[in-house]
Amino acid sequence: MGIAGLTGCETPEPRSALSYAADAERAYNQAMEEFTSHNWIEAQSLFREVKRKYSYSKFARLAELRIADADFEQEKYAEAIREYRQFVHDHRSDVEEVGYARARIAEAQYKQISESFLLPSADERDQAVILDAYKELKGYVHDYPTGKDSQKIRELLADVTARLMRHELYVARFYLQRDNFDAAVLRIQYAMRNFALGPQLAPATPGKQPRINPNAPEPVDSGLEAEALLLLGEVYLKMHKFGDARDTFNAILHDYPKSPLTVQANNYLDYMRERGV
Repeated sequence: MGIAGLTGCETPEPRSALSYAADAERAYNQAMEEFTSHNWIEAQSLFREVKRKYSYSKFARLAELRIADADFEQEKYAEAIREYRQFVHDHRSDVEEVGYARARIAEAQYKQISESFLLPSADERDQAVILDAYKELKGYVHDYPTGKDSQKIRELLADVTARLMRHELYVARFYLQRDNFDAAVLRIQYAMRNFALGPQLAPATPGKQPRINPNAPEPVDSGLEAEALLLLGEVYLKMHKFGDARDTFNAILHDYPKSPLTVQANNYLDYMRERGV
């Protein structure tokens, strides 16, 4: 056999760009078959092969997301978050895929919240986890207000915000029961400034009640803002800060006219008028 014949046997025919892309897509689809069958471990193994063999194709990037998705579906949220974050870091120019990864990070953070968060025994780790979820959810809504997942993320954000509000009001009532009025006021004001979904309070100046913040984002009423204001008004009454109490009860009537708590706010205002305070 001549040299030409030997060379022909030993040198593989180079693949074209078209065949490379077709092979990448075929391998990705085979991995997706395992993924849709919930064979997570096998699917991840095949996706890693796609990444290794077809690193210059778009299917390698998609495989990275599916590997993270498989961890997400197995409730391995910490691993999934790390993988999604790595994707965001490595592929900043892939706007649609980065938006998807950001949404999944936010949702994974949400799913890590312990159901024990609102119990009296809630520890600092619970607080850190829910605050991380709040930041991720809020960040996604800010960066992708019209994104494909924005409605779902907004609903999760509303739930997390309500949990944070309830926690702060629980702590405020704890202080109120112990006649620590200043601490109760500070916790309610903190909750309203940071977690209120309705009209938000601007930072208070010393000796003055915080006012509605005109620069706050468009509100979504969670139902807890009126409750927070009612509690704040009750604390002011106990402190004999009648002007602040009156302003707070009137804020409920003005900003939350459909709230059932307007009845109690009106009752308190009538009580104060009857006593001339």
